[in-house]
Amino acid sequence: MSQGRKPIPKSQRKISEDLQTPLQEGGVGFQPTGNPNNNTITKNANEQATGIDFNRALKQSFTDDTVKPFTVGIEDIDSAVFYYFQNVIKPFVIQNGNRIEVPVIYGSPERWKSVQKDGYYRDKLNKVMLPLIMIKRNDISKNRTIANKLDANFPNLYVSFQKQYSNRNFYGNFNVLTNRVPEREYYANVVPDYVTITYECMVMTYYMDQMNKIIEAINYSSDSYWGDPNRFKFKAAIDTFNSVTELSTDQDRIVRSTFNIKLNGYIIPDVIQKDLSALKKLPSISKVTFTLETDTTSEMLSTSAKRGSMKKIPATFFDNVTVVSSGGGGGGGTSQAVLDYLALNNVKSANSSLTTNNGTISTVTFPNSTIEIAPGSLPPTSVSNFSIYINGQYVESSAIVSLVQSGTDVILTLNNSQLGFGLDTTFEVVASGKFSN
Repeated sequence: MSQGRKPIPKSQRKISEDLQTPLQEGGVGFQPTGNPNNNTITKNANEQATGIDFNRALKQSFTDDTVKPFTVGIEDIDSAVFYYFQNVIKPFVIQNGNRIEVPVIYGSPERWKSVQKDGYYRDKLNKVMLPLIMIKRNDISKNRTIANKLDANFPNLYVSFQKQYSNRNFYGNFNVLTNRVPEREYYANVVPDYVTITYECMVMTYYMDQMNKIIEAINYSSDSYWGDPNRFKFKAAIDTFNSVTELSTDQDRIVRSTFNIKLNGYIIPDVIQKDLSALKKLPSISKVTFTLETDTTSEMLSTSAKRGSMKKIPATFFDNVTVVSSGGGGGGGTSQAVLDYLALNNVKSANSSLTTNNGTISTVTFPNSTIEIAPGSLPPTSVSNFSIYINGQYVESSAIVSLVQSGTDVILTLNNSQLGFGLDTTFEVVASGKFSN
């Protein structure tokens, strides 16, 4: 008789998967995903739980990009401390008329225990190493008073920095002549974890005068930013120096001083959780400015001589323009009324208390405003002669129902379904166009 197979216990992942019930099409709670860029689609259960609204337009490719993911680790902070000792402070002593540089080493557990037990540190040849500076890291504490990324699994807060040069952003003398500003590329990175790291340092020399020189140099560097200028720099503070002279039988004379370095740093680990749920790479905002240009010569507005040669200009353009003779010599030109109308562009702001939201229709009132009447030679003034902005965002013409004169006010009617939202009395609505006052 064969023995029964021993059951294999379920893993935590298997238990979690068994508790998940996938939604079937047509079942209760099923919602189609559709286009991820369409914000009008009802969010699914995962989006409602996480609050993430995916937008493909914000996802830029990092192909052929030389910028590496930005990370700052504990080792980078340790390197900043050693860099400052070795390249900025450069501790040294004078012994027997010779200038001797003081080595700086990391206090690994074996080295630190040897110094605590024997009172000095020996090299591989079993010789006492003096003078010497030994550093070891004691503790790391989090500083929550500066910033917080809110949720480590779905970080949205970020800081940005600018890329110095981009191959796709060639900038030459022609761009200077055309007043073109070069495009700038920015990279977004998650808000770091700000920490306070404490280092315990030990300085050992033969004589007190040697110790004094080293302490003076280190004390002068306190309350400054330590680190490589081409990498990372962190603010360090030193408060107290404890010095002691040891004289033991059959042993060398040792002068020892201990102090603590309190360093304010930040950490951005190289983990998948730090991947932003928002944009990670963005260009600078581009702006194209169009200026108004008019031609008042009779040749430009001729309705007979130029129709055949200027085929790119539709004939309706000339049919709607009346050539006004300026008299004398057969010359002609556009009337001053037409020029004034073309150059007219006034901005009006709606009163928030006059904004109403009635279901699918919103009404905005521009008080003490008058729509300018176009001269008879031009098409009548219409909605196309105005630009509407809500909280700085341009409103498409499909969302505008009407813009009419009502007494001394101008009434703007908007379609909420086309607009995508309803108006609130706190919104700022601005209209730019053919207002006479």
